[in-house]
Amino acid sequence: MSSDRSFKAFQDNISTCLVDVTRTTGQIAGEDLSFQRSSNPSIGLLLDKQNARLLTLSRALLNSTVSGTELSPLKLPDAEAVEDDWKGIIDVVDHLLEKADACLDEYTGVIKRLSPSQPTQSSIPASSRKQQPSRSYQDQNVSKPQLLFERVPKNDETTAFRPLIRTKPNAIVPLEQSLQTLIPENSSQQYDTHFYLSLRDCGPSFIDLINTHFRYKHPYETEITQSRYPPETYLKADPLPYLPFETTKATFVDTPEAVALMLAELKTAKEIAVDLEHHDTHSYIGLVSLMQISSREKDWVVDTLKPWREDLQVLNEVFTDPNILKVFHGSSMDMIWLQRDLGLYVVGLFDTYWASTFLGYQKKSLAFLLNKFAQFEAQKQYQLADWRIRPLPEKMFDYARSDTHFLLYVYDNMRNELIDKSVLAQSDGNLTDAVLVESKKEALKRYERPFYDLERGSGREGWYNLLVRTPALFTKEQFAVFKAVHQWRDDLARLEDESTNMIMPKTALFNIAREIPMDMPSLLGCSQPISSAARSRVGGLLAKIRRAKAAGANGLGMKEFLASQSFASTEHTVSNKPVLPVFPPLDPVANGQAMPIRRTLSDTALRSSHSHFWGSTFMNSAPKPYTHSCQPHNLRLALPLPQLTAQIFEDADSKKKNATPGYLVKPDIPIEHQYVKDRKHLESNIFIVKELGGTRKRKAEQAQGFSEKKQAHHKEPPSNNVEMPDFPHDQIEVSISETEQARFEQEKVERKVKRKAQKKLAKEQRKIDEARRVNGAAEDTHIFDYTSAPSVLHAKEDASIRPGLAKPFKPYTKSLDAPKSMRRSKKEVAGKSFTFKS
Repeated sequence: MSSDRSFKAFQDNISTCLVDVTRTTGQIAGEDLSFQRSSNPSIGLLLDKQNARLLTLSRALLNSTVSGTELSPLKLPDAEAVEDDWKGIIDVVDHLLEKADACLDEYTGVIKRLSPSQPTQSSIPASSRKQQPSRSYQDQNVSKPQLLFERVPKNDETTAFRPLIRTKPNAIVPLEQSLQTLIPENSSQQYDTHFYLSLRDCGPSFIDLINTHFRYKHPYETEITQSRYPPETYLKADPLPYLPFETTKATFVDTPEAVALMLAELKTAKEIAVDLEHHDTHSYIGLVSLMQISSREKDWVVDTLKPWREDLQVLNEVFTDPNILKVFHGSSMDMIWLQRDLGLYVVGLFDTYWASTFLGYQKKSLAFLLNKFAQFEAQKQYQLADWRIRPLPEKMFDYARSDTHFLLYVYDNMRNELIDKSVLAQSDGNLTDAVLVESKKEALKRYERPFYDLERGSGREGWYNLLVRTPALFTKEQFAVFKAVHQWRDDLARLEDESTNMIMPKTALFNIAREIPMDMPSLLGCSQPISSAARSRVGGLLAKIRRAKAAGANGLGMKEFLASQSFASTEHTVSNKPVLPVFPPLDPVANGQAMPIRRTLSDTALRSSHSHFWGSTFMNSAPKPYTHSCQPHNLRLALPLPQLTAQIFEDADSKKKNATPGYLVKPDIPIEHQYVKDRKHLESNIFIVKELGGTRKRKAEQAQGFSEKKQAHHKEPPSNNVEMPDFPHDQIEVSISETEQARFEQEKVERKVKRKAQKKLAKEQRKIDEARRVNGAAEDTHIFDYTSAPSVLHAKEDASIRPGLAKPFKPYTKSLDAPKSMRRSKKEVAGKSFTFKS
């Protein structure tokens, strides 16, 4: 039901968007765009820009639709090409409609998933079905091979990861210059590079915390960016057939001598295929357990769990040679694992995952490509097997070999298809270049140690990603316990060199956070299943839970934390805005320690504001806090502003000019400005909001109350000479003389009498006008005699009115020729009969 509801919501959303688009299109079509374009050049530029964007989107959609079909890709260089190739567009739309119709029939059950010609599952021989791997292959309780490595992994290191590379073959920049340190950039998406420090973390181990984020450059960054792929990568050629899988064998490489022989043969190849098998169940950071390499003639399976595993760096002579093409599938994590465990780097990478992406395949897995091009069913159930098992079982060995045995043949077919579907006339139409650009980005990825951040939970293994992916709503105490138990689990996994899920699954973690057990039986009851390492330290876990609950009562809640976050997760697109340095730059440590670093924080959300498909993204729908803003002109409508005084504009000339002998003013009283003097005849002691503030109305009683209050406030006796007391400049009171007050009252009475007289006059005038109107109407009226008036219905038309007509027009003539209606029926009466007329 949930899937149906989600599909219904998706369908409603799509329908709403389509309706809006159709409505907007109709509105635009109704406008005179040609006139707008000619009258305003800026509108013409905007129209051209939107036309180019819509054309690019349409071309991308059409080419994505025809990928994997018999239809050829459409070339639409301009808007006129849409009309010229309209038939091809119709074919693509018809194909989509037919495909949608078939999917609906399959969904509703009209047709079955298997056609009658396809064999059912029961008819397939048991030998050819996919066999689930034995449980003995999935999780082996074997000794940890990492304990025998020459460089035993340390999960508690706080310094930046230094590349393991010892020599640098095929170098453009020497190794010494390649291993310089630099400040991490937020614009690069790396593996566990985001780690947030707070000021309280800085203490005795300040230098160690700073060292954690000074990273080393990619040793082959220059070589990868400047590399050129072999010319054969851009040429179409017939795919070279692969050797039969059943009649050929792979060579297992587990000695340094076998590595040297393999290296000599690989140097003569033009293309090689590479794949890795990784184990991360019984290791905190994981282990590269196996490496498969194939050329056109031979397959190798390399054991990468030997103590001398770092000696495999000799393969850099081939892996970093730009003249030898290295074909991977889904190389994102392979690049990280190779440099982390073996010190290997790749120059000249071709990733078939990106090729399948640009070709628009429905599926992009390696199993799909092997089945599509080589008709080989890969036994992917062994992907989760324990690859530490030695010796390798035959089935696991064959599965590992099959990943690279057919990969070069797959590459040949995809290379040809990329060339066929490329549109070189367009700037972004070369699909081969697009795949190689993305492949270079994969090769430039770097490994960074996974640091733990308790406060923000950032990082790939942080609690933030786990929290946002799990539907849970915690209280303050539960939230504090969740973070504390998550940190305890991470610390124990680092100590035991186990995965965090092996120490404690996330279900047990969330159960403990919800229930907050305060005694041992309750803790053991809600934390199942639990590992032996965690069970032996359950006492420390119980004490940590109690401390976290007590501290969380007054701490930050889950809702408050999520609302205050400026980033969604470390996997989202990172903003390109500048970052703020938290610590000042430090000099390198002179005693041979790791280089110190500068910590950088982003002051903006790690979120993109632009979509490659939709353009600028929509505004955030989250409600924003309401903030009241009041403009100065709005304040003027509500509050009276003080009168301007000469003190504001006073200078040497104005003092002489404004000195008037007729007034006796104290020297500390500011002189009135000329603007105030000019407005005196317009103002009175009554403050009227309508006059000073605009069109707002004020009740008369409010104004009268204000006037009485102001009159009561002025207590100075009247006089001709205005004597003002010594007030500070911010508390000046101006007294009004009795003469001015009497003059104002007299004017007020006169205005009132004048208004009454005008009203009375207007009322009398209205009465006179009404009487004239009634008398005039009475004179004009006369009695109409209907008896002597001519008939209107049977009146004869005057020929002089319509002289052009031979006969007068009679509108009712034809209506008289209509058949007559049937007479009303009469009921039969006994003793009488009816007479009917024909």
